[in-house]
Amino acid sequence: MIVFVGINIICLKEHGIKMLGLFLPPGSDLGLAPLLVPIEFISYIFRLFSLAVRLFANMMAGHTLLKVIAGFAWSMMAGGTILFISHFIPLIVLVVLIGLELGVALIQAYVFTILTCIYLNEAVNLH
Repeated sequence: MIVFVGINIICLKEHGIKMLGLFLPPGSDLGLAPLLVPIEFISYIFRLFSLAVRLFANMMAGHTLLKVIAGFAWSMMAGGTILFISHFIPLIVLVVLIGLELGVALIQAYVFTILTCIYLNEAVNLH
């Protein structure tokens, strides 16, 4: 949300009312403007939601998987002698998944940064 608001402030500061040119693709017919402008505006607003949902879903899926495997290892540990000995297998899987979560977090940070730069470039250069 902060990035979205910041990009809009920068765009307004740089271009003023010409910022509305973002919602009408260059070279498009003015007769299509009543159809194109609302579509472009909706897609511009939904950028915020698509980024937020993607980040939330990736973080939630990884954390849920870690919680399930940790609960499984805990149940095995409380289950008896043989299960207590074999509970180290889910714990090893848990350590590997934590490394995978770190990789996913790095990729998500990279994608978020690249998309922010693309949106900022679009706001500064207006197409």
